[in-house]
Amino acid sequence: MEPSRIVYDRWGTGEPVLLLHGLGHNRRAWQPLVADLAPHHQVLAPDLPGFGDSPAPAAEDPYDVAFLVDAVLGLCAELGIDRPHVVGNSLGGAVALEMAVRGEAASVTALSPIGFGSAARSAGARLLAASARWAARVPQRIIRAAAHTPPARALARRVLRADPTSAAASGVAFDTAVLAPGSPFVRMAPHVAAYRFAGAIACPVTIAWGDRDRLLPPAGARRALRRIPHARRIALQGCGHIPMADDPRSVAAAVLHTCRGARQALEAAGG
Repeated sequence: MEPSRIVYDRWGTGEPVLLLHGLGHNRRAWQPLVADLAPHHQVLAPDLPGFGDSPAPAAEDPYDVAFLVDAVLGLCAELGIDRPHVVGNSLGGAVALEMAVRGEAASVTALSPIGFGSAARSAGARLLAASARWAARVPQRIIRAAAHTPPARALARRVLRADPTSAAASGVAFDTAVLAPGSPFVRMAPHVAAYRFAGAIACPVTIAWGDRDRLLPPAGARRALRRIPHARRIALQGCGHIPMADDPRSVAAAVLHTCRGARQALEAAGG
């Protein structure tokens, strides 16, 4: 995929920080962090291929986590960005960690990253991915009507927000537009369900998990630390699976702390 086809927003100057959203989300998820990050860093938030305003690869082309890593690295190369600090949520967290495995990240802040689920949770994810393919065959008007029933909206608030009773969560509903035959969501979901992190990372890593994450439970943080022993763990109090929507100031503070630590470590090593 041509990097020039990836749509992104950019703010600020200084050491680059790359923000990568999750499955079915888009670059606007990071807007609440910009005011805290941009005074200290050049901040880049792309729409991953297939989401937001960035097109997906052709139906016959590969489309998985490795593809996303290649696409993001291509964008960085086109923009002249070398080894940025990378922040990723969920699927974006896996892309961030895989960039670090390749030696292409100065640091990683992974927010509830995929790839660290239990066997039971992984089996459930595969079932949901299969269900998404089935649901894509149902007419959109039926899915849309079902998604906006009170029970479905209540479920969306509970899954996607830490406090489902808050005013900020009142308008939350599942995005049924992603459930179309051959959609990027339907194509990517099986790869997300099957993905397991198994690489080795040298750069500083922070694993941050919302203590109210109901989509990927916080127990995943313990498994992440077993696979990345030098990682720092942060519990994001009162946050769900999309912590930048629940407490952007705490997420921004975690990102800045990780970037600062990486810079200090490099300076101490004489880099």
